[in-house]
Amino acid sequence: MALKSSTKVETNVYEVAVTLEGEAVAKAAQDAYLKAKKNITIPGFRKGKAPRQIIEKLYGENFFYEEGLENLLQGAVSDAIDEAKLDIVDNPRDLEVQTLGKDGAEFTFKVTVKPEVKIGEYKGLKAEKATVRVEASEVEAELNSLREKGAREISVEDRAAEKDDIADIDFEGFVDGVAFDGGKGEHFALTLGSGQFIPGFEDQVIGHNIGDEFDVNVTFPEEYTPELAGKAAVFKVKLHGLKVRELPELDDEFAKDVSEDADTLDDLKKSIKEEIRKRKQERADADFRTKIYDQLIGLIDAEIPEVMFEKRVEEDKNNFAQRVGMQGIDLETYLMYIGMDMDTFMADLRVQAERNVKISLALQKIAELEGLEVTDEDYEAEYTKYAEMYNIEVERIKMMVPQETMKEDLLLEKATKFVIDNAVAEKPAKKTAAKKTTKKKADEEKKEDAE
Repeated sequence: MALKSSTKVETNVYEVAVTLEGEAVAKAAQDAYLKAKKNITIPGFRKGKAPRQIIEKLYGENFFYEEGLENLLQGAVSDAIDEAKLDIVDNPRDLEVQTLGKDGAEFTFKVTVKPEVKIGEYKGLKAEKATVRVEASEVEAELNSLREKGAREISVEDRAAEKDDIADIDFEGFVDGVAFDGGKGEHFALTLGSGQFIPGFEDQVIGHNIGDEFDVNVTFPEEYTPELAGKAAVFKVKLHGLKVRELPELDDEFAKDVSEDADTLDDLKKSIKEEIRKRKQERADADFRTKIYDQLIGLIDAEIPEVMFEKRVEEDKNNFAQRVGMQGIDLETYLMYIGMDMDTFMADLRVQAERNVKISLALQKIAELEGLEVTDEDYEAEYTKYAEMYNIEVERIKMMVPQETMKEDLLLEKATKFVIDNAVAEKPAKKTAAKKTTKKKADEEKKEDAE
């Protein structure tokens, strides 16, 4: 194979001309003949025994040359693209064969390449970045959540039902003396005061004792289902039992129960505080990075081929469909559940695809200008990360994921780090607020931890 020429014929489109030597084409044609002849029957010859020249006389002189060229094309096209050093973004198209025969072949094809990108000053970009603070109330809320998860339900029998009790009830609802669909339940666990049932229902259970059978009178809200909206109903109720949730004490034993790394309650609080700080820092970093990306998009100047957006949309659609498919539903069903049509879904993907393509092009240009490269150490670190994530040996990961498939993502990560490291994080502008009393400010300062 010899690259004859590579000519830019329009924006982001090149026409590539390729020459194949006669020896290579002749061998490919002979290989095509040897493979096909066993299935060819010619009058006067046994099946598979007809000479090549007889078959070509019947079907055409280039019959096997065309088949041979088909077998050579994929490799020849790929080699020509590599030799021309073209960074293509779509499959080759518009292939035309100029000559084909024993003396060789010549053909042309077209490819779309990544656009030429110019970028403005990307060092020293500025954006607001939230100051991370962890308040004592946040730690307390996390502790209370852990207590709720560790709560026990204890039966009570020596008193009437109270607010926050878990009542074990049977119920059946009637409107105008007739039972209605969906109005019946047995041994239903209802937390009194939760607002889970129709307004007024739970209040009328409070005060009753285990074993009581009684009526609950309610009126369905106007915004309820049309069949019942605004109607008066009577529920026949039987109270079978009561339970209360008992929260564990906040002490050192509790800390040991909920955390392998905490020996005391103070240890647990410090761990929770650090975890909250980490989450908030990650959110602040992500928000800052998004703001920097927004600025990068405005800095690039490029005529981006439409096919780059289309391919990204299709990739994102397929990836999303695969994720929802893991939940046992197809994309169309999922969109129906969330009340979105396919056109709206694809339009949203298009907006995000355009943004992501532009960000990638900006970062690729920065990597080029700054001479950033992916090193062996970078690959090894990535392989180790995947191995730990999926609990698979590093060598197996290397067999499953070639370096080339990771190269672009790793390079974009390096370019992102470079831009972020050279950006300026500004403190958010202070919001105007009414002056606080000295006492209120002092109380709040007690609840907050410094950075």
